[in-house]
Amino acid sequence: MNIDLHNHTPRCNHATGSMEAFALEAIAQKIDVFGFSDHAPLRWDEGYRMSADEMDAYESEFFALKDKYKGKIVLLLGYEADYLPSKAIDAVFERKVDYLIGSAHFIDLWSFDNPESVFDGFGADEFNKRGLDETWRAYFAAIADMAASGLFDIVGHFDLIKIFGHYREKKPDEAVENALAAIAKAGMAIEINFSGWRKPVKEQYPSAEILKLAYALKIPITFGSDAHAIDHIGYKRPLAYDLARSAGYSEAAIFENRKMRLVKI
Repeated sequence: MNIDLHNHTPRCNHATGSMEAFALEAIAQKIDVFGFSDHAPLRWDEGYRMSADEMDAYESEFFALKDKYKGKIVLLLGYEADYLPSKAIDAVFERKVDYLIGSAHFIDLWSFDNPESVFDGFGADEFNKRGLDETWRAYFAAIADMAASGLFDIVGHFDLIKIFGHYREKKPDEAVENALAAIAKAGMAIEINFSGWRKPVKEQYPSAEILKLAYALKIPITFGSDAHAIDHIGYKRPLAYDLARSAGYSEAAIFENRKMRLVKI
């Protein structure tokens, strides 16, 4: 089964292409289950996400498309919500959705994956100033806390901290292992996120090494293009599926009304 649960819309202010165009491209690619998971409102970084008063329109447009293309594709509704408790919009956790992706894009309100928020193009100055070891530990501690919150269904782009090529080490370390243990305890899934292949790191999230450890911990996986444009949909999907199978996976998670179900891949 072809699954793609992480996709955005122009309401996040940094994506292009209508929701209907995304759905039609997913149908053309013979994707079986396709999810919209646009950036949820946040009391911070408002320019990169929808506002709270856009949530109803986002959901209404989704349900119209779901009805229009019923029988051609299964469309699911979600949000990608940042784990920033003091800045969160609690309303997103009350919405009737199929799933919520929890992501960490900030360390102490530093948007580490956004070139506009750091110095020297790809952020070398800020990473060096903070120290790679401490940055690495702080990121994965945030992932562990997010999992422990019990608020989310899927962990978004698990090792996003490597986006500009910053690795503490290739082999999963204690910080990574602690985060994965928290995810396993919470019963969450992690996604194989295709967008890393479009970024300076030039590999998927998570790494193949982390994926194998996740499989050993019986953490379910799912898949996401993290598309912000039509041509992002399905980018390198076959390679993602090959990586999943190489790690031992034969099933992946889909969701309905916040309930996980595993299907063959």
